[in-house]
Amino acid sequence: MNHSASSSTSIRRIGLVVLAVLGLAGVLYAFRRMALMAAPVCLAGRWHGCFDTENGLVLMTLVLAPVSGLIVCALAGLRRALGVPGAWRLSLAEVGMVHGTVPFLWMTLMPGPGAGVVPGRVSLVPLRDLVTMGWPGIVGNLLVFAALGFFGPLRFPGLASVSRVLLLAGACSALVEVTQYVCRLDRVSSVDDVLLNAAGAGLAALASRHWWRRKSGSQSGDRTGSQSGGPASRTTTRGRSERSETGERQVLAGQATQ
Repeated sequence: MNHSASSSTSIRRIGLVVLAVLGLAGVLYAFRRMALMAAPVCLAGRWHGCFDTENGLVLMTLVLAPVSGLIVCALAGLRRALGVPGAWRLSLAEVGMVHGTVPFLWMTLMPGPGAGVVPGRVSLVPLRDLVTMGWPGIVGNLLVFAALGFFGPLRFPGLASVSRVLLLAGACSALVEVTQYVCRLDRVSSVDDVLLNAAGAGLAALASRHWWRRKSGSQSGDRTGSQSGGPASRTTTRGRSERSETGERQVLAGQATQ
Protein backbone atom coordinates (compact mmCIF):
# COMPACT_ATOMS: atom_id res chain seq x y z
CA MET A 1 0.00 0.00 0.00
CA ASN A 2 2.84 2.40 0.84
CA HIS A 3 4.50 1.56 -2.46
CA SER A 4 1.33 2.33 -4.42
CA ALA A 5 0.84 5.61 -2.56
CA SER A 6 4.40 6.72 -3.25
CA SER A 7 4.02 5.73 -6.91
CA SER A 8 0.83 7.79 -7.18
CA THR A 9 2.58 10.78 -5.60
CA SER A 10 5.50 10.45 -8.00
CA ILE A 11 3.15 10.26 -10.98
CA ARG A 12 1.31 13.42 -9.90
CA ARG A 13 4.62 15.23 -9.36
CA ILE A 14 5.90 14.19 -12.78
CA GLY A 15 2.61 15.28 -14.33
CA LEU A 16 2.92 18.74 -12.79
CA VAL A 17 6.49 19.11 -14.03
CA VAL A 18 5.59 17.96 -17.54
CA LEU A 19 2.61 20.30 -17.66
CA ALA A 20 4.77 23.22 -16.48
CA VAL A 21 7.40 22.46 -19.14
CA LEU A 22 4.76 22.24 -21.86
CA GLY A 23 3.23 25.51 -20.71
CA LEU A 24 6.61 27.23 -20.77
CA ALA A 25 7.31 25.85 -24.23
CA GLY A 26 3.94 27.14 -25.45
CA VAL A 27 4.64 30.59 -24.03
CA LEU A 28 8.08 30.60 -25.66
CA TYR A 29 6.56 29.76 -29.02
CA ALA A 30 3.75 32.30 -28.70
CA PHE A 31 6.03 35.18 -27.68
CA ARG A 32 9.16 34.26 -29.63
CA ARG A 33 8.97 37.33 -31.87
CA MET A 34 8.50 39.71 -28.95
CA ALA A 35 11.45 38.17 -27.11
CA LEU A 36 13.74 38.35 -30.15
CA MET A 37 12.83 41.99 -30.75
CA ALA A 38 13.71 42.97 -27.18
CA ALA A 39 16.83 40.80 -26.85
CA PRO A 40 19.38 43.38 -28.19
CA VAL A 41 18.13 46.16 -25.88
CA CYS A 42 17.93 43.95 -22.77
CA LEU A 43 21.35 42.39 -23.41
CA ALA A 44 22.80 45.89 -23.64
CA GLY A 45 21.56 46.59 -20.11
CA ARG A 46 19.20 49.44 -21.03
CA TRP A 47 16.28 50.07 -18.69
CA HIS A 48 14.30 52.00 -21.30
CA GLY A 49 13.25 49.61 -23.98
CA CYS A 50 13.58 46.55 -21.79
CA PHE A 51 11.57 46.76 -18.57
CA ASP A 52 9.26 49.50 -19.77
CA THR A 53 8.08 47.65 -22.89
CA GLU A 54 5.96 44.57 -23.30
CA ASN A 55 8.56 42.86 -25.48
CA GLY A 56 11.31 43.35 -22.93
CA LEU A 57 9.15 42.26 -20.04
CA VAL A 58 8.22 39.04 -21.85
CA LEU A 59 11.89 38.31 -22.50
CA MET A 60 12.92 38.92 -18.88
CA THR A 61 10.07 36.75 -17.63
CA LEU A 62 11.29 33.86 -19.75
CA VAL A 63 14.93 34.43 -18.80
CA LEU A 64 14.12 34.45 -15.07
CA ALA A 65 12.16 31.18 -15.28
CA PRO A 66 15.25 29.08 -14.30
CA VAL A 67 15.78 31.36 -11.29
CA SER A 68 12.21 30.68 -10.20
CA GLY A 69 12.91 26.96 -10.60
CA LEU A 70 15.88 27.23 -8.24
CA ILE A 71 13.70 29.08 -5.72
CA VAL A 72 11.17 26.26 -5.90
CA CYS A 73 13.91 23.71 -5.17
CA ALA A 74 15.20 25.76 -2.23
CA LEU A 75 11.76 26.22 -0.68
CA ALA A 76 10.88 22.57 -1.16
CA GLY A 77 14.16 21.46 0.42
CA LEU A 78 13.58 23.72 3.42
CA ARG A 79 10.03 22.46 3.86
CA ARG A 80 11.11 18.83 3.60
CA ALA A 81 13.78 19.43 6.24
CA LEU A 82 11.09 20.84 8.53
CA GLY A 83 8.79 17.90 7.83
CA VAL A 84 6.09 19.90 6.04
CA PRO A 85 3.83 17.62 3.95
CA GLY A 86 3.44 18.45 0.27
CA ALA A 87 6.64 20.50 0.19
CA TRP A 88 7.08 20.39 -3.60
CA ARG A 89 3.45 21.16 -4.33
CA LEU A 90 3.34 24.16 -2.00
CA SER A 91 6.64 25.58 -3.24
CA LEU A 92 5.76 25.18 -6.90
CA ALA A 93 2.34 26.75 -6.39
CA GLU A 94 3.69 29.78 -4.53
CA VAL A 95 6.51 30.54 -6.95
CA GLY A 96 4.32 29.78 -9.96
CA MET A 97 1.65 32.24 -8.85
CA VAL A 98 4.18 35.03 -8.35
CA HIS A 99 6.26 34.38 -11.47
CA GLY A 100 3.23 33.98 -13.69
CA THR A 101 1.19 36.92 -12.39
CA VAL A 102 3.53 39.79 -11.48
CA PRO A 103 4.89 40.36 -15.04
CA PHE A 104 1.40 40.59 -16.50
CA LEU A 105 0.33 43.01 -13.77
CA TRP A 106 3.41 45.08 -14.53
CA MET A 107 2.42 45.25 -18.21
CA THR A 108 -1.18 46.04 -17.36
CA LEU A 109 -0.22 48.93 -15.06
CA MET A 110 2.51 50.28 -17.34
CA PRO A 111 1.68 53.96 -18.09
CA GLY A 112 1.07 55.10 -21.62
CA PRO A 113 2.62 58.15 -23.32
CA GLY A 114 -0.19 60.42 -22.12
CA ALA A 115 -0.20 59.22 -18.51
CA GLY A 116 -1.17 61.95 -16.04
CA VAL A 117 -2.42 64.20 -18.82
CA VAL A 118 -5.10 62.24 -20.64
CA PRO A 119 -8.22 61.66 -18.49
CA GLY A 120 -9.27 58.12 -17.68
CA ARG A 121 -11.36 56.29 -20.25
CA VAL A 122 -13.99 53.67 -19.53
CA SER A 123 -15.65 51.04 -21.73
CA LEU A 124 -18.60 49.38 -20.00
CA VAL A 125 -20.25 47.69 -23.00
CA PRO A 126 -19.47 43.95 -22.87
CA LEU A 127 -17.79 42.35 -25.90
CA ARG A 128 -17.42 45.66 -27.75
CA ASP A 129 -13.63 45.87 -27.38
CA LEU A 130 -13.03 42.27 -28.46
CA VAL A 131 -13.37 43.27 -32.11
CA THR A 132 -10.57 45.84 -31.97
CA MET A 133 -8.44 44.01 -29.41
CA GLY A 134 -7.04 41.39 -31.78
CA TRP A 135 -5.76 37.94 -30.86
CA PRO A 136 -2.57 39.19 -29.09
CA GLY A 137 -4.67 41.31 -26.75
CA ILE A 138 -7.15 38.50 -26.15
CA VAL A 139 -4.43 35.96 -25.37
CA GLY A 140 -2.62 38.43 -23.15
CA ASN A 141 -5.75 39.17 -21.14
CA LEU A 142 -6.45 35.47 -20.75
CA LEU A 143 -2.95 34.97 -19.30
CA VAL A 144 -3.02 37.83 -16.77
CA PHE A 145 -4.44 35.72 -13.91
CA ALA A 146 -3.98 32.28 -15.47
CA ALA A 147 -1.16 31.42 -13.06
CA LEU A 148 -3.38 32.42 -10.14
CA GLY A 149 -6.16 30.18 -11.43
CA PHE A 150 -3.83 27.25 -12.05
CA PHE A 151 -1.74 27.31 -8.86
CA GLY A 152 -4.14 29.02 -6.45
CA PRO A 153 -6.32 25.96 -5.71
CA LEU A 154 -3.18 23.85 -5.27
CA ARG A 155 -1.85 26.22 -2.62
CA PHE A 156 -5.04 27.36 -0.87
CA PRO A 157 -7.77 24.75 -0.23
CA GLY A 158 -10.32 27.55 0.03
CA LEU A 159 -9.85 28.24 -3.69
CA ALA A 160 -10.52 24.63 -4.72
CA SER A 161 -13.54 25.65 -6.79
CA VAL A 162 -13.79 27.09 -10.29
CA SER A 163 -16.48 29.54 -9.21
CA ARG A 164 -14.29 30.88 -6.40
CA VAL A 165 -11.37 31.28 -8.78
CA LEU A 166 -13.60 33.18 -11.20
CA LEU A 167 -14.80 35.50 -8.43
CA LEU A 168 -11.27 36.14 -7.15
CA ALA A 169 -9.84 36.79 -10.61
CA GLY A 170 -12.76 39.03 -11.51
CA ALA A 171 -12.32 41.06 -8.32
CA CYS A 172 -8.57 41.42 -8.85
CA SER A 173 -9.10 42.43 -12.49
CA ALA A 174 -11.71 45.00 -11.50
CA LEU A 175 -9.24 46.44 -8.98
CA VAL A 176 -6.61 46.72 -11.72
CA GLU A 177 -9.04 48.49 -14.05
CA VAL A 178 -10.05 50.92 -11.31
CA THR A 179 -6.37 51.63 -10.62
CA GLN A 180 -5.81 52.38 -14.30
CA TYR A 181 -8.67 54.86 -14.28
CA VAL A 182 -7.86 56.57 -10.97
CA CYS A 183 -4.13 56.92 -11.69
CA ARG A 184 -4.81 58.11 -15.27
CA LEU A 185 -2.33 55.72 -16.87
CA ASP A 186 -3.52 56.51 -20.40
CA ARG A 187 -5.27 53.17 -20.64
CA VAL A 188 -8.87 52.18 -21.26
CA SER A 189 -10.60 50.55 -18.29
CA SER A 190 -12.72 47.97 -20.11
CA VAL A 191 -15.21 45.45 -18.85
CA ASP A 192 -13.96 43.07 -21.54
CA ASP A 193 -10.57 42.99 -19.79
CA VAL A 194 -12.28 41.84 -16.61
CA LEU A 195 -14.23 39.15 -18.44
CA LEU A 196 -11.14 37.84 -20.24
CA ASN A 197 -9.00 37.90 -17.09
CA ALA A 198 -11.60 35.93 -15.16
CA ALA A 199 -12.13 33.50 -18.04
CA GLY A 200 -8.39 32.84 -18.29
CA ALA A 201 -8.18 32.09 -14.57
CA GLY A 202 -11.19 29.77 -14.78
CA LEU A 203 -9.74 27.85 -17.72
CA ALA A 204 -6.42 27.50 -15.88
CA ALA A 205 -8.25 26.21 -12.81
CA LEU A 206 -9.95 23.59 -14.97
CA ALA A 207 -6.54 22.58 -16.34
CA SER A 208 -5.22 21.85 -12.83
CA ARG A 209 -8.49 20.44 -11.49
CA HIS A 210 -7.20 16.87 -11.58
CA TRP A 211 -4.69 17.69 -8.84
CA TRP A 212 -6.52 20.11 -6.55
CA ARG A 213 -9.83 18.23 -6.69
CA ARG A 214 -8.17 15.02 -5.50
CA LYS A 215 -6.37 16.89 -2.72
CA SER A 216 -9.50 18.68 -1.48
CA GLY A 217 -11.49 15.43 -1.65
CA SER A 218 -8.99 13.56 0.50
CA GLN A 219 -8.94 16.35 3.08
CA SER A 220 -12.73 16.50 3.31
CA GLY A 221 -12.84 12.72 3.63
CA ASP A 222 -10.40 12.84 6.52
CA ARG A 223 -12.43 15.53 8.27
CA THR A 224 -15.67 13.60 7.77
CA GLY A 225 -14.11 10.42 9.03
CA SER A 226 -12.76 12.08 12.16
CA GLN A 227 -16.10 13.75 12.87
CA SER A 228 -18.12 10.58 12.36
CA GLY A 229 -15.59 8.42 14.15
CA GLY A 230 -15.56 10.51 17.32
CA PRO A 231 -19.23 10.10 18.38
CA ALA A 232 -19.26 6.47 17.25
CA SER A 233 -16.28 5.61 19.41
CA ARG A 234 -17.78 7.43 22.37
CA THR A 235 -21.07 5.57 21.90
CA THR A 236 -19.28 2.23 21.76
CA THR A 237 -17.31 2.99 24.92
CA ARG A 238 -20.47 4.12 26.70
CA GLY A 239 -22.28 0.92 25.69
CA ARG A 240 -19.45 -1.25 26.97
CA SER A 241 -19.38 0.56 30.33
CA GLU A 242 -23.17 0.20 30.71
CA ARG A 243 -22.99 -3.54 29.99
CA SER A 244 -20.18 -4.02 32.49
CA GLU A 245 -22.16 -2.12 35.17
CA THR A 246 -25.23 -4.27 34.48
CA GLY A 247 -23.18 -7.45 34.81
CA GLU A 248 -21.75 -6.32 38.15
CA ARG A 249 -25.23 -5.60 39.49
CA GLN A 250 -26.43 -9.08 38.50
CA VAL A 251 -23.47 -10.72 40.21
CA LEU A 252 -24.05 -8.73 43.42
CA ALA A 253 -27.76 -9.58 43.35
CA GLY A 254 -26.99 -13.30 43.00
CA GLN A 255 -24.57 -13.22 45.91
CA ALA A 256 -27.12 -11.42 48.10
CA THR A 257 -29.78 -14.04 47.30
CA GLN A 258 -27.44 -16.87 48.27
